[in-house]
Amino acid sequence: MLSTPQHSGTRATSGAARAADAMVAGIEADIASGKLGDGSFLPAERELMAEYGVGRGVVREAVARLASRGLVEARPRFRPVVRRPGLDAALGALEGVVGHLLNDQAGVKNLYDTRVFLEAALARNAAIHARKDDVATLRSALEMNEAAIPDSEKFYATDVGFHAVLYQITRNPVMPAVHKAFTAWLSPHWMRMPRSPERNRINFLSHREICMAIIDRDPDGAERALLNHLSAAWEYVRGTFEMS
Repeated sequence: MLSTPQHSGTRATSGAARAADAMVAGIEADIASGKLGDGSFLPAERELMAEYGVGRGVVREAVARLASRGLVEARPRFRPVVRRPGLDAALGALEGVVGHLLNDQAGVKNLYDTRVFLEAALARNAAIHARKDDVATLRSALEMNEAAIPDSEKFYATDVGFHAVLYQITRNPVMPAVHKAFTAWLSPHWMRMPRSPERNRINFLSHREICMAIIDRDPDGAERALLNHLSAAWEYVRGTFEMS
């Protein structure tokens, strides 16, 4: 029996995914061996197509995956640049395992609760240890968040930026990498949440409460504001499963 077009399309998609997997593995091996050094350019797109016998779409998919793992820096209209594996890359290597956790609500909740637990401690830490320059950075992030309220796409970016400051205040290089990983792992659910300027303003007010508690050197208040904010946010995340 002839395959239906739908089945053919599925096989083609699966084949492209396997080709991208092979290409990612090959480039990762070249980076690990030093053949592709830190700061060097990846071969041109056409060279990669010829070397791996794949189409342009597969090359771009592979480069996107490498970028998400912190192994290359990709910018529009520029050839990707190799980056030496670091904390971002190490956490990126967990992507496959974490991906299985994200297949159901319970798995996402476990990962989300881990983030809540960590950020509650980070809010306390910031209230106790934040320096003047940290407070200035946090204020600036809050101002950008407020300015972005009418534009949900920009608001999401500034939301991520505000929370990132809590990780940066620790001056522990592991923490920003952890934040980047949490953002990458959970962003598919963030992007499916309903968005509106009204909801953005509610989130901004929560951010302001966290910020003010940190400025007032109130660790209990900072932790409480953070927990209230992320508890409310979970209800919207949970709704993404009901929409699926």
